[in-house]
Amino acid sequence: MAKVSIIGAGNVGATAADVIARSNYCHEVVLIDVKPGLAEGKALDIGQTAPLFGFDTKVRGYTNDYKAVADSDVVVITAGRPRSPGMSRDDLIHVNAEIIRSVIEPATFYAPNAIFLIVTNPLDTMTYYAYKLSKLPHQRVIGMAGVLDTARYRYFLAQELNASVQDIEAMLLGGHGDTMVPLPRYTTIGGIPIVNLIAPDKLQAIIERTKFGGGEITKLLGTSAWYAPGASIAQMVASILLDQKRVIPCSAYLQGQYDLHDIYIGVPIKLGRNGVEEIIQLALNEEEKKLLHTSAEAVRAMNKVLKF
Repeated sequence: MAKVSIIGAGNVGATAADVIARSNYCHEVVLIDVKPGLAEGKALDIGQTAPLFGFDTKVRGYTNDYKAVADSDVVVITAGRPRSPGMSRDDLIHVNAEIIRSVIEPATFYAPNAIFLIVTNPLDTMTYYAYKLSKLPHQRVIGMAGVLDTARYRYFLAQELNASVQDIEAMLLGGHGDTMVPLPRYTTIGGIPIVNLIAPDKLQAIIERTKFGGGEITKLLGTSAWYAPGASIAQMVASILLDQKRVIPCSAYLQGQYDLHDIYIGVPIKLGRNGVEEIIQLALNEEEKKLLHTSAEAVRAMNKVLKF
């Protein structure tokens, strides 16, 4: 049986731990946080649902004790600060980069063979930074974004079409943010291209809503989303530990694919027991290529703040 460690026991990390524990394919889920008692309390609360949901996963919490991640198969990093009033984007990058640095070094020391899933924002930049710091093979450092973004995209489409989300397959590329590139040509419902079922103006409105999906929730709640991000993490963890080899969009390291080099950005990958087992190269038209490269430029601009 497998072990998963989640660094950051806030709403996203705790939700991921809850979903993973209920799935019952791990023998242990570890939560770690810098705030004394937070991880321990969340772990105890989740663990006490075991008799109700019928799972045997052990859920344990620790305060800043990275020895607890030893022998982990997957390490998820959700630790980081959200952007607060008066904080510039550059400020956020530096603050969260320091958090990533403080986390990745002890985590890779104690779990050198784990696959690392990065969730901290700005996602693509933090994943690249974690890769550089960890010196791990790039196949084992992956950013979680596209799974969440496509879930939002599929949900909005299902609402518009009054259809089951289970019949909708969708794909998007690019950075995690307002430059992401949903691909209507690769979006279907029951195998039927979505462009045949929805008016162009309504489809474009859904695409725009998807791009700003996280911000919409933040405006409503005053904080970032956590249910869908946590479930998205759990889906990636399942694909890895169960070797499902699901084809899903993630932030992965490109070395020439899509004519992009030395960058982490969202692309479809085959995700299995070895991490990124294949990067799927879609045939893009000129407009889609242009949008993807524009998104890549935005990611590189963020990367430059850290002087990679």
